[in-house]
Amino acid sequence: AFGTSAPELAVSLQSAFNGQADLALGNVIGSNIANILLILGIAAVAAPLIVHSQLVRFDVPLMIGSSLLVYLMGLDGRLNRWDGLILFFGVLLYTGWLIRQSRREEKSVQEEYAEAYKDGSENGWYASLLNLALVAGGLFMLVVGARWLVDSAVTMARWWGLSELIIGLTIVAVGTSLPEIATSIIAVMRGERDIAVGNAIGSNIFNLLSVLGLAALFAPNGITVSPAVLGFDLPVVIAIAIACLPIFYTGNLVARWEGVLFLVYYVAYLIYLFFNATGHDTLPLFSAVMALFVTPLTLLGLSFTVWREARSRRLATPLSSNER
Repeated sequence: AFGTSAPELAVSLQSAFNGQADLALGNVIGSNIANILLILGIAAVAAPLIVHSQLVRFDVPLMIGSSLLVYLMGLDGRLNRWDGLILFFGVLLYTGWLIRQSRREEKSVQEEYAEAYKDGSENGWYASLLNLALVAGGLFMLVVGARWLVDSAVTMARWWGLSELIIGLTIVAVGTSLPEIATSIIAVMRGERDIAVGNAIGSNIFNLLSVLGLAALFAPNGITVSPAVLGFDLPVVIAIAIACLPIFYTGNLVARWEGVLFLVYYVAYLIYLFFNATGHDTLPLFSAVMALFVTPLTLLGLSFTVWREARSRRLATPLSSNER
């Protein structure tokens, strides 16, 4: 997850250094929305995704908490250096917890990993130098690519008459999320359907704590949080994070119909951004339909699904006790 978030980190830092705070913030928010609605949507439509219980117990609540923390920090209209320091300290704690958990893995898991990668250790210095060269080359291309992407995004915003925030929420966010898309699709094709969900959740946590934290830390004047972001985009991020709990809880998987639902909501989000940015006459009607019909129906459906899942688990508990 941290590796696939490297483009977001490079682009947001480049934007922060250039004084384009809206682009940095839009990239993080847009990437988090795309990671869940677009990437998990595509992956779940291809094949139902498995959700580990640890994600439901710890990682998803942490993603919700991180989203709420960023929202509260932005209520004064700015993420300053102290906010960035707190966020980055959070990712250090999260990384330390992950390392501690990995050391508790069963011996069989560690032996399986060592068996799968034992060939690389037998190649000696040549393999080490080759890997080092690949990492250095990848970092160089990442920095150059981030500069090109930021410059192109600013040019497009001026050409189309759109704000840098909108470009960051859409084009830049999808562009920097391409590694997550590739990782999720490859994982599904290989039958490793649990990787896609863990990668998306981990990337979202990393984006909020590390990417946004470092951007706020190094931006000359901090990261400006506009009323539009506080009134719509950040609440959408929080709502999506909260919605992951009931969806992941039901059967510990993301079903195909839930993947379709993710994609529908992502398209609706893009349509809203387009209507709002262009001042389209259809915006009030579209907003009313989403608020009064689509969202309540979705909440009703999710509530029923969670109730049915909880009921089936409750009925299954006495049966398992009687078998003993």
